[in-house]
Amino acid sequence: MTLHEVVPGVHAWVQPDGTWWLNNAGVVAGGDQVLLVDTCATETRTRRFLAAVHDATGGGTIRLAVNTHLHGDHTYGNSLLPAATVIVGHEHMREGLRVDPVIDGCPPLWQPVPDWGAVTRRLPDITVQDRLTVHIGQRRVDVVHPGGPAHTTGDLVAWLPEERVLFAGDLVFNGLTPLVFMGSVTGAIAALDWLAAFGPDHLVPGHGPLLTAADIDPVFDRIRRYLRLVLDTADAGLRAGLTPLEAARACDLGEFAGWADAERIVPNLHRAYADSRGADVDPVAALTDAVAWLGGPMATRV
Repeated sequence: MTLHEVVPGVHAWVQPDGTWWLNNAGVVAGGDQVLLVDTCATETRTRRFLAAVHDATGGGTIRLAVNTHLHGDHTYGNSLLPAATVIVGHEHMREGLRVDPVIDGCPPLWQPVPDWGAVTRRLPDITVQDRLTVHIGQRRVDVVHPGGPAHTTGDLVAWLPEERVLFAGDLVFNGLTPLVFMGSVTGAIAALDWLAAFGPDHLVPGHGPLLTAADIDPVFDRIRRYLRLVLDTADAGLRAGLTPLEAARACDLGEFAGWADAERIVPNLHRAYADSRGADVDPVAALTDAVAWLGGPMATRV
């Protein structure tokens, strides 16, 4: 776990290897004020993150925090922020965290079963539908929704237009399998074009190594190819009368077989099937099928 200075006063907290529950987060310092982009899944990891933030900013006041989406690897550490910190999230993200049962005890779908530690459910104080601009010292931060479901229905990015730094949350997984089962496969593809239009010099993905401008197009192209594989596999499976699990077992992952968390093909297919039927996804059923595809619990290093 390392705090990388992206540009002066702007840092990214990168947690290798970026697999299940190991996210990236961000720090924007302006004067003696600090904005965080996301927290971490566990008490231990969030406290390490906050200690690194304290050292890097000289103990600056954490005035604001932005949650890029509802998933616990980006939000469970909210409760460890100072009481005066104002948390911002999309309105769908707030509702999703409000009813999330996993923070109360993780089901044994992962090995080892994550222990969150002393965290409690802390929801955003301010909700966003489309966009919001905040200021930390002299720095401007645009908090923007992609316009539709993508990774989830309540995604936000944090864009620093002067520094040209984009915190993309889980709209971008760099070098490991994307996850879209709580959003939209086609929406996730569209979101990549939307992100590229910002023209960032630096992009912080939700998981995986940091990106500079030269890295973005090749990484985005590979993510697009994977998501189109999901759509093609779903189309073939539906025509053949296969379940998402059966379609996943028949799928040749090809160039993506070496990506970590390959079992995500199963919940991603659940999403594609549901969208084609105008239905919704049962997250527990989708993840249970992922365990069946894998032949045992999913691995995590959290």
